[in-house]
Amino acid sequence: MSYEKDFSKADYSSPSDEPPTRLGAPNDLATYHEHDVFGHEENHQIKYKTLSWQLVAVLMIAEIVSNGMLSLPSSLAVVGIVPGLILIVFLGIFATYTSWLLVKFKLRHPEVHNMGDAGLILFGRFGRELLAFGTVVFAVFATGGQLLAGQIALGALSNNKLCLMLYTGIFAVPTLIFSAPRTLDRLSWLSVPSVISIIVAGIVGMVGAGLHPTPDRTLSVTVNTNFYAAFVSITNPVFSYAGHFMFFILVSEMKRPQDAMKAAYVLQGFATTFYAVFAIVIYIYIGDGVLSPAFSSLDSVWMKAAYGVAIPNFLIAGSLYAHTASKLFFVRLFRNSRHLHSHTFTGWFTWVVLILLVNAAAFVLAVGVPIFSYLIGIAASLFASWYTYGIAGAFWLHDSYHDGDGVRTWRRKWFQTTLAMATFAAGAFMCVAGTYVTIKAIVEAYNSGAVGRPFSC
Repeated sequence: MSYEKDFSKADYSSPSDEPPTRLGAPNDLATYHEHDVFGHEENHQIKYKTLSWQLVAVLMIAEIVSNGMLSLPSSLAVVGIVPGLILIVFLGIFATYTSWLLVKFKLRHPEVHNMGDAGLILFGRFGRELLAFGTVVFAVFATGGQLLAGQIALGALSNNKLCLMLYTGIFAVPTLIFSAPRTLDRLSWLSVPSVISIIVAGIVGMVGAGLHPTPDRTLSVTVNTNFYAAFVSITNPVFSYAGHFMFFILVSEMKRPQDAMKAAYVLQGFATTFYAVFAIVIYIYIGDGVLSPAFSSLDSVWMKAAYGVAIPNFLIAGSLYAHTASKLFFVRLFRNSRHLHSHTFTGWFTWVVLILLVNAAAFVLAVGVPIFSYLIGIAASLFASWYTYGIAGAFWLHDSYHDGDGVRTWRRKWFQTTLAMATFAAGAFMCVAGTYVTIKAIVEAYNSGAVGRPFSC
């Protein structure tokens, strides 16, 4: 069945429409743009599809390579340098494979703008609401996580002279401002200094660790530990790659979505290499006593320098997450309407309200929920495990089934089928195990009295 014939039978651009059961893959750029979420934009006031693959790569790096990498050296301390390094590299390769599956699915279904739209295709309306809900929750929690990173950075720079909640509030203001542009093109240029920021911060951290190593430090090649301690540690590298939930939104604003894998290859190649080098260098010079975040283990002057340089990255990453949650709502509300592409009062008022609500929610959660850092872990386990890993397997299984001869195609392509099923199973395992160890950590924190009070300094 041809691509044109499949699409001529239905229009799936409306949120209330049923998911398609059989679609042909787009085989040229013009055909893709006829059916994607933003359509042809020649006569529109606001143009979304302006990103080159290079800028998308910058956005991906700015979003993913951020405060998550600061927990990697402590993971090596728990499981040992050899298992930890193998895990970081393996997960980078695994994330590259799932990136490829996500991009293929997006090109195959141009109408998909976010994980919610993908859920509609896979599981119907319930799937749409569930995956959209997970995207918003994880994006808001990730924004709050960046606010906490900013709080730690500002506190380190000022020797914690102010109330921590005030630091969070100070950091929340520029995060709000930078998330306000309607298109990702504006944020992409802000992401350039963000990427430079985290690279330089990582280098400063490694130099500081090398110049001021921990005396009498111990290093572990491998460590015998229990499942709970090991998996708590393993979740750090697992979720340091957790940014795939934004891929559909990013690709939707590309001039040539067919180039999306170029951006993904740059992202995963850089992230895997940088993560491995940073984790090993910091761990070798600091040893088993390395803290999380790792910059806090450095000599005072170098700690302040590293945190100070990293602040732009924390800001832009938080802004990207807030923008993502707001964009999902906005496109859902105004898809196929003039408010999406024109400078209307309704469109801009709605966008500003969404940006304010998302950032306000992230701020309130960050300062008002004593166990918020643990809740980020639960959100990552419940949703990022699927968005980054597991659900990509379902994408391949769905398309190969509906485009081919159903189960016969699975049997004929047995290796890819097995790999896709294993990917789905891996996501399920990360989800269940990650949620279990995080809940157990919350219980232990309460029992030990480590949980503070809401809105406290």
